Amino acid sequence: AAAAAALAAGQQQAPGRREGVGSGPVWQVGGLEDAEERGDAGPVMDWGATITSVRVPDKDGVVGEVALGFDELAPYVDGRSPYFGCVAGRYANRIQGGRFQLDGQGYTLATNNGPNALHGGLVGFDKRHWVCQAASDTSVTLALLSEDGEEGYPGNLLAKVTYSLPTEGELRMEYEAVCDKPTVVNLTNHSYWNLQDGGARSVKQHEVELAARLYTPVDETAIPTGEVRAVGGAMDLTSPTPIGKGLAQADGGMGYDHNYVLTSPPRQDGLRACGRVYEPTSGRCMTVTTDQPGVQFYTAGYLDGSLEGRGGAKYHKFAGFCLETQHFPDSPNHPHFPSTVLRRGEVYRTTTVYKFDASPSPPTGPIDDTLNLFPLSAPRGADRVGTRELCALSPSARLAHAGPSALRGLLALVLTVCNLTPIEQRNFEFIFGVPTVESTVAAR
Repeated sequence: AAAAAALAAGQQQAPGRREGVGSGPVWQVGGLEDAEERGDAGPVMDWGATITSVRVPDKDGVVGEVALGFDELAPYVDGRSPYFGCVAGRYANRIQGGRFQLDGQGYTLATNNGPNALHGGLVGFDKRHWVCQAASDTSVTLALLSEDGEEGYPGNLLAKVTYSLPTEGELRMEYEAVCDKPTVVNLTNHSYWNLQDGGARSVKQHEVELAARLYTPVDETAIPTGEVRAVGGAMDLTSPTPIGKGLAQADGGMGYDHNYVLTSPPRQDGLRACGRVYEPTSGRCMTVTTDQPGVQFYTAGYLDGSLEGRGGAKYHKFAGFCLETQHFPDSPNHPHFPSTVLRRGEVYRTTTVYKFDASPSPPTGPIDDTLNLFPLSAPRGADRVGTRELCALSPSARLAHAGPSALRGLLALVLTVCNLTPIEQRNFEFIFGVPTVESTVAAR
């Protein structure tokens, strides 16, 4: 009832609000008058809380589009859009078989991706009308009430997303959710990026770098097997790598569509390095930071040229890439993954920041200095780190697996416990096998 009242209050006229589902941008980053001049405009629709366009300068100061999208409303609302720019939820990414158990009770979800549930089901948050609760020249807050049983998920969930531009070239996304009974929640933005021209050409020449030394391998239906594997070969993106270099080896030629485990330490603001992408022709660079434990790196392998996007461009395979900050896919069915359970009285909060700039030269220095300090490595003679195998080892043995020496593993321990956030606690337990933050503090 409180959630419904809050939404009703939000339906009052707010700055930047336009009536009607998808009637056009409800907000424009930087204000309507100077957005084009500044080059960092980001129109947002109330349909799906969708970012329809992001325009930023290149190395010569020429403003251009960097997000895939449509000129018209129709593709967004008739099901043709492959999640361009929207908020994916209630559970972003996949849940195996559309089933999970919570507190001993089984739940069956709507399936929409073969046998699995994807991005919330048949009518996920991307296909819902969000309410604009507040807007200014530099921020907008949209809210959605997802009712108990919707797409099979338990509990009345009130979700909010705030898009803001706190500094030049910085797009900040802050999510919040509460629920009146235990549920699972995993929210992300599903923008497709092409830093050269917004999708007219492929992203094969973009250079990507991820602050992730681990990833979660998947089965033939893109569901995690439960392993956590050390990156290697085409999956190793810990240094700047042209996207096209590994496409043929990733997922049988379909390209990347994998969850990477972020292993960088958090900064003082609670965010950690996630990824950085540089496009050499335009000189544009996008740097992503987040407080989430993972990121789905997707290279749009399922686009086939049938979609006509902005300006009549045909969106072909590999026309864009996504960096979807998230909890891991199918976490409700893998107890050793960081938990996605939200209980009554708790508040789900997460933040991701996309920072845009441009330079004739690629960025220098690693996105995560700790990658060189203590790189994760697989056990000798193997190419993977099995989570269940790790869990059977002693804590000291687990630390030995975290790097080439126990000393470097201990450096990771010291670095981590200096930032005792709940998210870091879960990630540290997951990667290094330390039981709890409390016991770590007591030992320290």
